[in-house]
Amino acid sequence: QVRLVESGGGLVQAGGSLRLSCAAFTDIFRVNDMGWYRQAPGKQRELVAKITRGGTTNYADSVKGRFTVSRDNAKAVTLQMNSLKPEDTARYYCNAVLHVGGSVWGQGAQVTVSS
Repeated sequence: QVRLVESGGGLVQAGGSLRLSCAAFTDIFRVNDMGWYRQAPGKQRELVAKITRGGTTNYADSVKGRFTVSRDNAKAVTLQMNSLKPEDTARYYCNAVLHVGGSVWGQGAQVTVSS
């Protein structure tokens, strides 16, 4: 089995910054892509940023230039969020794609940006 543990999040003013971290705990599975998705109330879950095992990144257009995803190691990922906007308010979920197939989700971390 594998579990993702997220940390970070919180309440910030518009223009502020937050950092989300996620670690995958498993001694069995190899982790390929890792990334972050977010879901606001009444909206669909959307990709925020992801990073492959090789370091290739992909960002949602809405966060380009403001968010940075990085791979701390093979089983950990960080999302640095700068210049936060109220529309960034959502629950952010860590996701890990396993080499063996399938993906695993974290419990989610709440990010609230006040105006």
